[in-house]
Amino acid sequence: MANVSVYNMEGNEVGKMDLNDAVFGVEINEHLVHMAVVAQLANKRQGTQKAKTRSEVSGGGRKPWRQKGTGHARQGSIRAPQWTGGGVVFAPAPRDYTIRMNKKEKRAALKSALTSRVLENKLIIVDELKLDEIKTKKFRNVLDNLKVNKALVVVGEGSDNVVLSARNIPTVKTAYVNTINVYDILKYNTVVVTKAAVTNIEEVYA
Repeated sequence: MANVSVYNMEGNEVGKMDLNDAVFGVEINEHLVHMAVVAQLANKRQGTQKAKTRSEVSGGGRKPWRQKGTGHARQGSIRAPQWTGGGVVFAPAPRDYTIRMNKKEKRAALKSALTSRVLENKLIIVDELKLDEIKTKKFRNVLDNLKVNKALVVVGEGSDNVVLSARNIPTVKTAYVNTINVYDILKYNTVVVTKAAVTNIEEVYA
């Protein structure tokens, strides 16, 4: 069972916390982690790209000139791909890029990602994150105290001031326990999480 330091908003260590091995100490499955990232990025794609083939471009209903005797190369339509205004050869068509993973795979991938952050000492636990007003500067000071720059900040319910204070910092993303995902955990250098959120994560995923 991993034993991790707990810090306050001033960056001082205020205690230790034992992490549940069922969530933060699993065997890392790199294949599932890769699948989860690929699936998430693929599922973001709209799949609405479209261009017209020669059968869809308007015009070109008749042969532009007779087959022989003109000195020109033979042509069947002015909307063939080699003509200006012609159709696209292998035109993209709308498609669904969705990749599906079952629940067990998703959970295992998330646990692997969280475990990797613990092993790399990139998981910082804070006793609480509370701001009495929406102020980006105050939240920036908290990050500076924790010596964190690019971070995923996981908070519990009732942390609206923290979320709103962080939204204008381009290197920081906030998430609630029910919205964390493998891609964000791996994308950001550090995962900052409150004690309450850690307990919540263990309850949901253990």
